[in-house]
Amino acid sequence: MPKQRLITARRVVVKLGSNVITAKNSLNLEVIESISRQISSLMDRGIEVILVSSGAMAAGLRKMQMMRRPDEIPKRQAIAAIGQSGLMNAYEKSFSECDKKVAQILLTAEDLNNRKRYLNARNTLHTLMEWKVVPVINENDTIMVEEIKLGDNDNLAAMITLLMDADFLFILTDIDGLYDKDPRQFSDAKLIPKVTTFEKEIEEYASHIPGTLGTGGMLSKIQAARKVTSSGIPMIVARGNSQNVLLRLFDGEEHGTYFVPRKEKMASRKCWIAYALVPKGSLVIDQGAVSAVRKNGKSLLPIGVLSVEGEFEQGAAVFFKTSDNEIIGTGLVNYRSFDINLIKGLKSSQIEACLGGKHYDEIIHRDNLVLKKDCG
Repeated sequence: MPKQRLITARRVVVKLGSNVITAKNSLNLEVIESISRQISSLMDRGIEVILVSSGAMAAGLRKMQMMRRPDEIPKRQAIAAIGQSGLMNAYEKSFSECDKKVAQILLTAEDLNNRKRYLNARNTLHTLMEWKVVPVINENDTIMVEEIKLGDNDNLAAMITLLMDADFLFILTDIDGLYDKDPRQFSDAKLIPKVTTFEKEIEEYASHIPGTLGTGGMLSKIQAARKVTSSGIPMIVARGNSQNVLLRLFDGEEHGTYFVPRKEKMASRKCWIAYALVPKGSLVIDQGAVSAVRKNGKSLLPIGVLSVEGEFEQGAAVFFKTSDNEIIGTGLVNYRSFDINLIKGLKSSQIEACLGGKHYDEIIHRDNLVLKKDCG
């Protein structure tokens, strides 16, 4: 287990799932109080902690005396809005008993997709931590629609970990970690204490362990682990209602499943390109361009582009792929799709004559592209 990593960790993200902090369609205040005490204790040790928490829906159902989630999306959003204040009230009360303050932050994918809003969110979180305030982050379910949905709080926690360049991500759930089968159904299920590579069987194990209340099951946790470990950040999945689990982990006890990170850390901007952005189209490139960007670390030039798929503006994220439809990576384009269609196959020296001006030699600069092979 990553004892040395935990000893040196100075900023961590803790994700608390709805299946941990809810009981019978209500908030489990005992667990919330326990996690709050543990986080406060870590903060007293000088560790910055960001909390990503589910539970708004359960709190809303309790307030409205409803036994199950509504089927209609507007009603679900209304229940989440009603419950979010109750969730924050529970955290405020628990943390205040430890002489700590909390702040609510609600995000959508749109907030992380836009570079300016992405950086604004990071600056706000930095300020809160400087003030020793615990950020409590959730997806903004009240206004969420499919186009701006982050997916689940496991993904959100991974995105926040990358956003804040955290040293560790802890995902606390209702089972002890990743098993080879669902331990709630099979008594012979075996815990996998460490994952070093994301082989096919790992995803197969995870796909058979669904979540009980939240939107994510174990598979969403594997997807979160891919993001953070490929960026050089370790992750642990452990049982959240196990007594003092966070403190015991920091004291060197082995719990849950440890996802081993890559040695090299991905730059913050490349993390944003790889994981926060939704590509708006694709560029099909020739084998010479594939070799140049994949093996030699070069930029993507117009001469290597065969065709353009979709319509997009300058600065948009796009996939670049082979003619066989193999995705090579993602990058930010220097030209809109209309212009790329005009200059594809040309040398950079011919761009100005074709477009009547030239701001860039490259379609995608190497600093603005991320290869798929580097993303786990």
